[in-house]
Amino acid sequence: MNHIRRVLTALITFAGAPAVFAVTAPAAFAIRMPPPGGTGPTQSQVHTIIVGGMPGWQIALIAAAAALAAALLAVLLDRAWVARKVHAPTT
Repeated sequence: MNHIRRVLTALITFAGAPAVFAVTAPAAFAIRMPPPGGTGPTQSQVHTIIVGGMPGWQIALIAAAAALAAALLAVLLDRAWVARKVHAPTT
């Protein structure tokens, strides 16, 4: 029964992924078209100057902390899963 549930879960996941892409693709590829007739407000080009920002060592520190947290969570979940398994009684 568990095997059938896993297969159905995989099939539903693979069927749902194209649906998500089909729904989100129009927004991703949307472009602004000028109004018919060729006249209309023109868009001005804006040049931005970026001052400051986040230094590279802070980005690396955040990435390392996120990787460490993910590894810790994976280990804790694995230990909880193993502890929950039903073991055969020893005689």
